[in-house]
Amino acid sequence: MSLGERTLSGEDCGADCAKFQKSELEVRFNKQALERPYTSKNSWGKTYGEHKRHLEFSHEQYRELQKYATEVGIFFTASGMDEMAVEFLHEINVPFIKVASADADNFPYLEKTAKKGRPMVVSTGMQSMETIRQVYKTVKQHNQNFTILQCTSTYPLDPEDVNLRVITEYQKEFPDIPIGYSGHETGIAISVAAAALGAKVIERHVTLDKTWKGSDHGASLEPSELAELIRSIRLVEKAMGSRIKQMLPGEKVLHSKLGKSVVAKVKIPKGTVLTLDMLGVKAAEPIGIPAGEIFKLVGKTVTQDVEEDASVLPNMVGN
Repeated sequence: MSLGERTLSGEDCGADCAKFQKSELEVRFNKQALERPYTSKNSWGKTYGEHKRHLEFSHEQYRELQKYATEVGIFFTASGMDEMAVEFLHEINVPFIKVASADADNFPYLEKTAKKGRPMVVSTGMQSMETIRQVYKTVKQHNQNFTILQCTSTYPLDPEDVNLRVITEYQKEFPDIPIGYSGHETGIAISVAAAALGAKVIERHVTLDKTWKGSDHGASLEPSELAELIRSIRLVEKAMGSRIKQMLPGEKVLHSKLGKSVVAKVKIPKGTVLTLDMLGVKAAEPIGIPAGEIFKLVGKTVTQDVEEDASVLPNMVGN
């Protein structure tokens, strides 16, 4: 299955699905992250929140895009970048839900999304193999119809950092589910190689012009490149004797600004013993304890006051 992210011109190129990204910004980010100054050359606002609000499509715009996708004959979905975004995607009846790498270790989110019963496609950038085993177990417990994508969370991605052999490791580790590839490299050769290794889903970012303002355009394919990629993949399928399934449906380990952190859902006074209902996961400023460690915090005592919506930092938690 070929996913073209962010443009419906993918249908003309032969893609099976156009995938966008849906966020409910106050749920995805904490207040400090939204209010921080954003002076990048790619900025569309004075703060990061203004920048993201400028770029975010409304619910009505998503419904309009979905209608158009139906008219031209291409599947339409999005990455649910937070739990409320997943609720909206479920409401509009998308064929599957994409889980971004930043949420691969967000296990409360994974469990809630899996329980929706929709097919899932899970990217695995920034995660260890141990974490991906836990992802598999968490989703599998509630949902049998999902795929895992090898991904390296760098834009654009240098060839020496791709590590395509993770695809074959995933195939050995999880033989009962399809394995795919989400690429952020320039050009098409590496994605074609992923298909030759047996990737059943290929995801690439797509743009109409690589020179446009925005950090992702340089790591994206223009329509002519997307068309050539899909033609090349179909040739690989013929040579291998099997077509990439039209399912509805490791790399460097780091916790970077692309990942999510544990935050306080409520104000937590010093000396409080943590329970799961006190904690949430957001893209937060400052970067705090990684989302994948949320369950390890339960039962521990905070050593200082933690404000509502604030990051939970390692020095705030005792044994």
